Amino acid sequence: MTLASLVAAALFLGVIAYALLGGADFGSGFYDLTAGGDRRGAELRGLIDHSIGPVWEANHVWLIYILVMWWTGFPGAFAAATTTLFIPLMLALAGIILRGASFAFRKYSATMAQARLFGAIFAGSSVITPFFLGTVAGAIASGRVPKAGYGDRVGSWINPTSLVGGCLAVGTCVFLAGVFLTADATRAGDVELAETLRTRTLVVAMVTGMIVFAGLYPVSHDAPTLTNGLLTHASPLLVIAALAGLAATVLVYRRSYSVARLAAAGAVGSVIAGWGVGQYPWMLVDEVTINDAAGANTTLAGLLIVVAIAGVLVLPALGYLLWLTQTEAWTRT
Repeated sequence: MTLASLVAAALFLGVIAYALLGGADFGSGFYDLTAGGDRRGAELRGLIDHSIGPVWEANHVWLIYILVMWWTGFPGAFAAATTTLFIPLMLALAGIILRGASFAFRKYSATMAQARLFGAIFAGSSVITPFFLGTVAGAIASGRVPKAGYGDRVGSWINPTSLVGGCLAVGTCVFLAGVFLTADATRAGDVELAETLRTRTLVVAMVTGMIVFAGLYPVSHDAPTLTNGLLTHASPLLVIAALAGLAATVLVYRRSYSVARLAAAGAVGSVIAGWGVGQYPWMLVDEVTINDAAGANTTLAGLLIVVAIAGVLVLPALGYLLWLTQTEAWTRT
């Protein structure tokens, strides 16, 4: 494996981590959006605040990691993607900013009307952000980002593969959040709320499965290079994703929520890994490979050293933070 491939693998590990941790946070916005009125939805919104409050900012560390690794290790590809996909990237960024600001402002609203407004912004931006990030992934995977940049500003991300990618990103985030929130409600002793979330999560699982099957045909015709990779060297990961997703759904149905969280995370992680492996060795599909897009070897080596140092310093702290959110001291009363 080349130095460039190692850096690309480290970069993609950040993508998987952001999809799992940040994705679960984004997906919670759907349940906030569909919680109901002020009184009816207060309990669910309180659970969401409790569940994501301690970690939502920390999860964006992964987004920063991805961007820094990408523009430092593969500057040409980063420039090409950000110029061509400026619109969906800016919309996703706007969603992240609005989501964070409204989540904080809702807690300090002076009136109920303000709380409703900030709550609606939080919920809406939580849904649209993963959609636009999914369209970016679809644009790259379908070969619509030219290596020189400045590709079609609209057609690059409004196409079959991008739209399927956006819908799939929303579906997986909502499913992951549903499994996690159901487990949190059960741990807090709120059986009624857990049952409500269980039903919604099962519906989301079925809808997400239909998106996957409905998207097979358009993606296979719109992104042949990616499809070939998915059907060959990435096929074991897709099998794992399908089995883990089915297992997570069955476990939620059987109310085994703690184990279901692991299966759901495995399913989503395998889907993202399958995309990366299926796209290999391209950085921008059909345009430039990972090795050709890479910067100087000294830069790549420096990045790997920084990643190793960050792993030692940052990962234990993030792990401890996640552990704290699962202990009895943090359970909702």
